[in-house]
Amino acid sequence: MAPSTGNELGAFLRSRRAALDPHRAGLPDDGRLRRVPGLRREELAQLAHVSVDYIVRLEQGRTRRVSRPVLDALADALRLAPDERDYLFTVADVAPGAPARRPGRAEVAPRLRQLLDTMPDVPAMVLNRRTDVLAWNRGIAALLTDFGALRPAERNLIRLTFLDEAFRSLYADWPRAARECVAVLRMEAGRNPHDSALSALVGELSVRDPDFRTWWAGHEVRGPRQLAKTYHHPVAGTLTLDVQQFSVDTHPDQQLVAYTAEPGSPSHEALGFLLRWSARIPD
Repeated sequence: MAPSTGNELGAFLRSRRAALDPHRAGLPDDGRLRRVPGLRREELAQLAHVSVDYIVRLEQGRTRRVSRPVLDALADALRLAPDERDYLFTVADVAPGAPARRPGRAEVAPRLRQLLDTMPDVPAMVLNRRTDVLAWNRGIAALLTDFGALRPAERNLIRLTFLDEAFRSLYADWPRAARECVAVLRMEAGRNPHDSALSALVGELSVRDPDFRTWWAGHEVRGPRQLAKTYHHPVAGTLTLDVQQFSVDTHPDQQLVAYTAEPGSPSHEALGFLLRWSARIPD
């Protein structure tokens, strides 16, 4: 299952049309039996002020070039969230084809590695857009897993979330965290459909995990944002941490991710205990 090949625009439109409650879209109940959930094609056409045939051709992949006003109208009609609207414009053919974006370099700048090492009180790591873990400090290894003990191909947060039982058990709400992972990966697949490593990751997870396969087919998308995650850690107990994400100007495909706790909170105390505990463990 490739991440974004074929008619991704049509598949995304169908999924969002099926997910939208007609009443939320402002449509009255016409008394007709609905064979499938969500909007009918003619209802989406009515709301977006286009023909039903045009909707059919978009969903079947027979029309790929879409004007920006039509995309805006479709996004409004489908009540798309900002991330979903961005994704719609990403997968639609709205401009002359640009050259495929090459996957970002895997190397991490020495000064960025030095920064990680000088953050003893902040678990942190450097990720690429596929969530491969490129560099990390002692704190994040204590919080999540010893990345140094893994083969490079296994150092991927989404892969670990689905396929590593110990990593999976850290999440207080694994289904929510896992669905967020899928949405982030789907967004990146739309932005970079030619990333062979991403395609391989999606293929492996689709074969090995039925939840991933189901959620991937749902076409939910989400971009990076500030969020909080709660972990049940075997050493530190329950921690709720803020996840901060910072872009790396010199490497646009990389981001620095740091985990912090509210000062004075039980999670702050638990995180401090974990970091002191990890400092006593020899490398």
